[in-house]
Amino acid sequence: MTVQPGTLGQLRASGHERETVKQELRRNLLARMRTGVSPLLEGIVGYDDTVLPQVANAIISGHDMILLGERGQAKSRLMRSLIGFLDAEIPVVEGCDINDHPYQPICRRCRDLVAEKGDQTPLAWLPRERRYGEKLATPDISIADLIGEVDPIKVAEGRYLADELTIHYGLVPRCNRGIFGINELPDLAERIQVGLLNIMEEKDVQIRGYRIRLPLDLLVVASANPEDYTSRGRIITPLKDRFGSQVRTHYPLTVAEEIEIMEGERMLPPSEIEVLVPGFMKEVVAEMSHGARRSPHISQSSGVSVRMSIGNYENLASNAVRRAVRTGESLAVPRISDLEFLAASTAGRVEIEALDEGKEEQVMARIQRGAVSAVFGRHFAASQFENLVGRFEEGTMLEVGESMPASTYVRAIGESAEVDNALRRLGLPDKAEVRASVIEFVLEGLHLNKRLNKDEMGGRALYRR
Repeated sequence: MTVQPGTLGQLRASGHERETVKQELRRNLLARMRTGVSPLLEGIVGYDDTVLPQVANAIISGHDMILLGERGQAKSRLMRSLIGFLDAEIPVVEGCDINDHPYQPICRRCRDLVAEKGDQTPLAWLPRERRYGEKLATPDISIADLIGEVDPIKVAEGRYLADELTIHYGLVPRCNRGIFGINELPDLAERIQVGLLNIMEEKDVQIRGYRIRLPLDLLVVASANPEDYTSRGRIITPLKDRFGSQVRTHYPLTVAEEIEIMEGERMLPPSEIEVLVPGFMKEVVAEMSHGARRSPHISQSSGVSVRMSIGNYENLASNAVRRAVRTGESLAVPRISDLEFLAASTAGRVEIEALDEGKEEQVMARIQRGAVSAVFGRHFAASQFENLVGRFEEGTMLEVGESMPASTYVRAIGESAEVDNALRRLGLPDKAEVRASVIEFVLEGLHLNKRLNKDEMGGRALYRR
């Protein structure tokens, strides 16, 4: 194991060369691209051909950047993942609050220390995880939070107010030689935006009228909602001009990408209950989010977060677990009738523009039916189930509900070659709980294709001809 230099003299003897954080990011990005490592950023799904090339261009150009997008488009995750392009460790002057490079310290304390100790100046090695700082912009943020403030304890120790050593640095200077991320940039008060601009552009800090030169080495990445960012008066023009690249994010473009995110982000179900979520139910959840993003009755300026898909997926599995526990079944499998319980994970994540009472439920019910119909049409045609429809024409009726045991479905339908074929087509095992879920899916698909009637009552539904 290589021993890192522990003093300034040892660092110089090792041949270490100082580079800015933007040069470091560019070097590591290009090295990763040469090796063909994919994905470019871990945990970022659906941006390979759209967003990530723009981010890469910004890093290669040495630009600070702003990510524009509605809520739930992985802007914060993208900002945080940029630390993957930083070196594993960098040398800093030991004990420095703002991570000074020993070759060129910028704070008074470290300048004095290097002048006194020279090559014996002690070093520390800072890991990449500690080189990222983030702040959510709110109207009550102060200059002290972001940039710094005079520390009254240091003044009480006998220092003058004008002494640079009295300053307690804020979050931005403490990110020196790293990445500073600020979420919802337009929510910063104008006077705070001016302070941020000064430290980005002019490289100086003004604290209580005392001005010091502080040439920070930073990559600044901000995020904003496009509607807020483009509104006049929400962000000062010089600060907007300071961001070299503006990158537009987006929601997953395909159902498959939405499902991949859902699978990666969901909370795991309880280990004592086996859970099997059929692929078609995952598709329905993803289609509901895509349908909401297309709906004229839902505010698109606020967006429909991917977190809605994740929450719906978790609630769907949870209701299946709850049913399995109540009915004593060994396998929890979500069904179409479980979809009514997704209201709790949907209500707070969409803004319905219909104002009439009851319209909210109608809008979401329409989106849900559209999702089921789209997924059914993707896998089947109604004509594939003529024999099953024929049995209903002969008088068969089936009552379904989220609380009913799977055995009820199996007894009511009995042997059915069409259900067997549906199981095989969907790539699912032939178990009673899975069969019940597929039966509900097929019956609902036939109803939406106007081949069966459906009467809803008290949380249950009766399918008939």
